[in-house]
Amino acid sequence: MKIRTVIAGNIAFLMLATAGLQAADQMITYSAKPGSKMRIEGTANILHPTWQIESPIIGGMIAVGPGFPTEPGQAVTPGKIEASGKVFISVRSLKSVESDGKPFSDRMDEVTYEHLKETQFRTINYKLTELTLKEVPKTKDAPYVFDSVGDLTIAGVTNTIKMQVNILPVVDPKQKGLEITGSTTVKMTDYKVEIVDINLGVGHIKTGDEVKLVFKWLLVQRKAPAAAAAK
Repeated sequence: MKIRTVIAGNIAFLMLATAGLQAADQMITYSAKPGSKMRIEGTANILHPTWQIESPIIGGMIAVGPGFPTEPGQAVTPGKIEASGKVFISVRSLKSVESDGKPFSDRMDEVTYEHLKETQFRTINYKLTELTLKEVPKTKDAPYVFDSVGDLTIAGVTNTIKMQVNILPVVDPKQKGLEITGSTTVKMTDYKVEIVDINLGVGHIKTGDEVKLVFKWLLVQRKAPAAAAAK
């Protein structure tokens, strides 16, 4: 009786392990590539209606399961998609810029690093926890619209945010990829980041609490290992 119980238990374990491996095989992973951009826009009392800082580098990866569109115009059904992802931006990669993208102020850059506590927390991080396909494109060149949920960490403080993102599958002769764009608004005080209130060469600057995060994230599909590809 005990032997049968052990055998049955081993069979059940093997079945669960096999199912887990099959599920992992169905996941498609994309890695960040050069060409991305993150912009943080806020308000200030002088200079411009808005100020902005930019990073030309967004690192990380995303893994998606069945039902995710990997080709432009692919027929898929709206609904929740199995997905996970991690995104990071180096605080030191953020630079203040004019509205046309030209560099603004080295001193403003240092103030940014100080307020984001860069010496303690060198990166801004985002962890994707939920992804739901909301709308399919009406044309082949249009993106798929998703609702996302994830954890955003700034200066060591984490908050859960909801955000709509547009995902456009990109295919060139050599490899598949994704272009993910979106924006969301957060309050810096929710992350215990103090409002900038200082004197610079251009005058006294005081920023607003609310900022807008706007991004374009480019990724390429990882090639499957040779053993898995041969199955």
